[in-house]
This record gives sequence, structure tokens and C-alpha cells, in this order.
Amino acid sequence: MKTILNVIWLVLSGFWLFLAYLAAGALLCITIIGIPFGIAAFRIGVYALWPFGYTTVERRDAGAPSCLGNVLWLVLAGWWLALGHIATGLVLCVTIIGIPFGIANFKLIPVSLFPLGREIVPTDEPFATR
Repeated sequence: MKTILNVIWLVLSGFWLFLAYLAAGALLCITIIGIPFGIAAFRIGVYALWPFGYTTVERRDAGAPSCLGNVLWLVLAGWWLALGHIATGLVLCVTIIGIPFGIANFKLIPVSLFPLGREIVPTDEPFATR
């Protein structure tokens, strides 16, 4: 079932969201300081490309640098990407078939706003330590 949902997601919105994260990551990688943020954008872009069957969990070892990085991310790229998720989620929720995909878009908003200090894991192991 996850595969069917992911394929439909890919056609409806996943590919375009992936391209948005790819563009944000490329822009952020222009400077040396932005490289960690660009890597986070690429990681979340892959999650936005194929979201069903995966979830995000907070990392216990993330500290103050990830908090500061999340504030910078929010200002530089996070709110643009969150607006993209909101717009896509609202459009998908217009039809009954699109409601699960709209909800998946809304699920991606917190990680698009504050990606640092989070890890993407399969849903069958959300509490696994890595």
C-alpha cells in the first residue's frame, strides 16, 4: 500500500516539492556556511519525494547549534518551503482522493520549518536508536 501511495504522491506533488528542496539546497550550498543547510534540504527533499513509510524523530544528541541553525534555516529557506507545502496540501484536499496526500503535505511542514536535529526513519522503527 505504501508503494501505491508513494507513486500517486510522486505524480501529484512529490516531484515538484523535491525540485523545490533541490533548488533551495543548491542555493544554500553556494557559501561554505550554507553547506550544512543545503545537505539538510537535500535530505528532506528525498523525504518529500517518497514520504509514505517514513517519519521524522528528534535526535537526542542535537544541541544548541542545531537550534541556532534552525533559526537561520527558518529565515533563509524554511518559510518558503512551508508555504509550498501549505499551498500544495490545500489544493490536494479539494478532492476526496487527495485528502491523504494533503495531510501528508501538512505532515511535512514542521520538518520543512525546523529540519536540523531531526532524523528520517522508517515508520516500523520510529524509536530505534542509530
